[in-house]
Amino acid sequence: MFLVACGITSACFGLKSFLLPNNFIDGGVTGISLLITRLTGLKLSYLIIAINIPFIVLGYRQIGKGFAIKTGVAITLLAGMLLIAPFEPVTSDKLLIAVFGGLFLGAGIGLAMRGGCVIDGTEVLALYISRNSILTVGNIILILNILIFGVVAYYLNLVTAMYSILTYLSASKTVDYIVNGIEQYTGVTVISEKNEHIKKYIINQMKRGVTIYKGEGGYGAKKDINILYTVVTKLEMSKLQAAIRQLDPDAFVIQQQIADIKGGVVKRQSLH
Repeated sequence: MFLVACGITSACFGLKSFLLPNNFIDGGVTGISLLITRLTGLKLSYLIIAINIPFIVLGYRQIGKGFAIKTGVAITLLAGMLLIAPFEPVTSDKLLIAVFGGLFLGAGIGLAMRGGCVIDGTEVLALYISRNSILTVGNIILILNILIFGVVAYYLNLVTAMYSILTYLSASKTVDYIVNGIEQYTGVTVISEKNEHIKKYIINQMKRGVTIYKGEGGYGAKKDINILYTVVTKLEMSKLQAAIRQLDPDAFVIQQQIADIKGGVVKRQSLH
């Protein structure tokens, strides 16, 4: 409840103090609401509720009753705050509006998601469509936003569309940081003949856990080899790469971005 409350307040501040007074548009369902407000003059509060109703219903069917109820309450509270919150415009600088408006709106959406609901139904719609098509959630969100910004460019102007894209990028990146954490993790697979030395370095020097897979070379002469897998933060990745290059310049290293992890020894400072 605390996270959702903070999310609603942050989103309301981003909308009332940055985006609304300057007629800026964001992506997603919030962007659609802002665009309709700009074109018709209808109150954003009413549009946010009306446009999100179908997505609340979808959320009930796709995720569950608790999610739908919490989402409905959060969206209603956001609409109410947009009517009564005494937030005033902060700046008229367009670049600052795009960056910080997107930042506060994205923080609000991300905090609400961490609290177990959404205040923008885009992800719910994308999840529903992805289950009934070959498109991924990311592809659907991208297509939706391209359509929104295309309409902005056509009915308003190209400059507003470009600033709106900047607002969306700021908001989406902030959502990523809030939901996935500032310390983004990287899964690292290492195939090396000196795997024992690399394993000891990861365990003793970096204080990280290592999983060992039994593998067999498929190129050239077949031979058994231990494959190492570990997870480090992005800040530690360069340190690990440097150590691997020093221990075995010919090591084959694969990196994969990981959204979040639970358990293990990744977040611990030592193994003791």
